[in-house]
Amino acid sequence: MKSKAPAIPYLIWMLFFTVVPLVMVVYYAFTDKSGAFTLNSFVDSLFYTDVFIRSLWIALISTVICLVIAYPLSYIMSRSSGRARTAITMMIMLPMWMNFILRIYAWVLLLQNDGLVDTAVKIFGLDIPLMGNAGSVVLGMVYNYLPFMVLPLHAVMLKIDDSLIEAAKDLGAGKFNVFRKVVFPLSVSGIISGFTMVFVPTASTFLVAQYLGGTGDKMIGDVIENIFQRDKNVGSAISLALMVIILILVVIMNKFGDEEAAVA
Repeated sequence: MKSKAPAIPYLIWMLFFTVVPLVMVVYYAFTDKSGAFTLNSFVDSLFYTDVFIRSLWIALISTVICLVIAYPLSYIMSRSSGRARTAITMMIMLPMWMNFILRIYAWVLLLQNDGLVDTAVKIFGLDIPLMGNAGSVVLGMVYNYLPFMVLPLHAVMLKIDDSLIEAAKDLGAGKFNVFRKVVFPLSVSGIISGFTMVFVPTASTFLVAQYLGGTGDKMIGDVIENIFQRDKNVGSAISLALMVIILILVVIMNKFGDEEAAVA
């Protein structure tokens, strides 16, 4: 029987940095400043319902765009030679080696008035506001979280046997039917994993909207950050509500993935 000793550091880490903070959030969400039980914090959190909806909507749009970009890219990577695959993976992961704030600020420098992109756009006679809107927020989300969609998709597509695709072609299936009957069903697990890995952080992230968005593009993560500084009870209630909403959506997506796999 294998020893469980190597798992002990991991369990200690999970206890102090996951379980304990979660218990603290639950405690503060259901109490007031005096420590008495109350649901007033959840009532106050309803004031931010529109921010909740906007955050989830922006997260969904960003995740879908990541999927649209990552799916063909992951397929190309999985069918490329080892050297080409390594080079593409390095190009995708290289920006992740920089600090998250630095990556956001780089886009600020590019999109701001008289920035590189803004100057290039004005050369063609266009005067389009590139910052301070939901579009720039989505751009920042897609740029920062695209690798989290590519990697699980690539890992799954790499396991698709070429002989299955060749057999489908030999049996008379066209490119669309090969994709619909072979590639897509076998890649559903990667889609679900990538969707979850991108949607969860984009729905709860902060700073992206602060740097790239306008006053009307504030995300729920930014609201939680600001509220925690003055009222940790309401901040905890909003955080807990967001966790529950995301958990429900993730369960639904995983259920959908199980059904797709069963059909396949």
